[in-house]
Formats: sequence, C-alpha cells, structure tokens
Amino acid sequence: MAIDDQKYTGFGTSISDPGVLTVTFNQPETLNASTVPMKRDLIELLTQAQMDDRVRVVVFTGQGRGFWAGDNLKSYNQSTNGHMPPIDGGHHDELSTYNGLRTISQTVNTAVRHLDKLTIAAVNGFAIQTGFSFALACDFRIAARSAQLGSATLRFGLLPDEGGQWLLVQHLGVAKTMDFLMRKRIVDGQAAHELGLVHEVVDDDQLMLAAMELATELANGPQVAMRMLKRSINQAANMTWDQSLDEIAAKTAITDHLADAKEGGAAFREKRQPKFNAWLESDS
Repeated sequence: MAIDDQKYTGFGTSISDPGVLTVTFNQPETLNASTVPMKRDLIELLTQAQMDDRVRVVVFTGQGRGFWAGDNLKSYNQSTNGHMPPIDGGHHDELSTYNGLRTISQTVNTAVRHLDKLTIAAVNGFAIQTGFSFALACDFRIAARSAQLGSATLRFGLLPDEGGQWLLVQHLGVAKTMDFLMRKRIVDGQAAHELGLVHEVVDDDQLMLAAMELATELANGPQVAMRMLKRSINQAANMTWDQSLDEIAAKTAITDHLADAKEGGAAFREKRQPKFNAWLESDS
C-alpha cells in the first residue's frame, strides 16, 4: 500500500509533484497533542519515507490552532490501535518512563534527524514541548506570525525530554538556551525568527505557500548530493576538522561521478537551469 494511501493515527498524508510528502497533524480538538499510537505511526511513516523513492522532501504542518502542542498526558497508556500493534506507553514508574522515552518519544526526533530526505516544519500554531522539539529536529522551519513556540516544561515540573535541550543548544548556544528554558519562554513566530529558531516567518495565510515553494526548490535539487550533505552537516558539529575533511571527501568521491554532477556541469556551460534526478523520474 502506498505511503499516501494508508490510515495513520493523528495525522494524514498526501504526495504532490515533484515528490513532496505533506504530513498534516489532524487532531485540532487537542491542538494536535501527541499520543503513543501517533508517535509510533510517525516513526513508521518516516521509515517508509526513507525507502520510498517517490518522496524527496517531507513537509509537516497541523490543522487548526496547533502545530503539535506537546503530549496528550492522558494517552500514555491508551490502548487505541494505530498503524502499529498496541504497546505499553510507559510512564507509570521510573523504569517505564525511561523505556517509553528511549523507545518511543525520543525515537521520533532521532528518526526525523536520520531521514536522508530533507524536512520542513511549517509551524502554523502552537508548537509546544514535544512539538517544539520535533520542529527543531527538522531541517527547515517556517513559522506563521501567530505561531507560538516553546518548551515551558518547567511550568509542570517536567523536562524537555525528547532532546529539546540539545537541539536548543545547537540553535541558541548554552547561555540563551539557559534563559529560554529556565524562564519558560514561549515566543511568537517573529520572535522565534529573531532568535534564529526558524528560518522564515510569514503571514498566516502565506504559510503553506511558502513551505511548498521551499519544498519544491529542494525537491528539484540533486537528491543524492543533498542527502549526503544533510548527513555531513549534522555530523560536522561532532567532528574534528580532520575528521570532517575525510568524511566529506568520501562522500564527494561518490557525488562527483553521478549523473547529476555531469548534468550540473553541462547546464553551467550551456547557460541553462540544470535538470537533476533523471534516475528518479525514470522510475516514476
């Protein structure tokens, strides 16, 4: 069954040319707060997206006033079936909380960071706690002006336990992360842009247009080189200079000899726009 023909818990999917998978969180009555079945289905979706050559870029957004407003705290042990078989959601004692975080909640952000295809969070509304960390884990973020982004877990005596503290340090540095988390800040789209948490802020009614324009631009780029570059950029923060040189050289030894590189050189010489990804289009 195709990735866009399946029924998922908490979100719907659609694919449009040129290979843009749009994932829409569709529980507006809870501001798209996440449940265990939703997270497990999302992990499965990301696995399918990795292996589906039709998918080049993934856009995430939400229905209603929420992008993804944290966890539905009543859902930890719900038995509702999602795409995956039911499972204990954890959080009923210390060990089950650890297991639930490592196996389910944290795996969502790991999966989106490990996805080779580029991802865009089109933040339409409340992106709080879990949803905020998820947006930070995506490669690009575009926010509506009215969006509200933050962790604010300390309001409940809780921690940003899906890796939010690490992701924020990557974006803000230690000092600003300390201020943002300890003072329980929630900021609108404009302030998020000024802080560097989102790449672009747009009027609310322009959000999906801007997201799809970016997605189309990225989807038309040389996919193999872009996927290798995504991995290289994410690894660079944890590498020494010499390690990063060797890592990018190994990837370049592949990309320099692909059809996309030949097309890029020919297009430059002929003063025209390159047409990449013939290997994908021939299989579509």
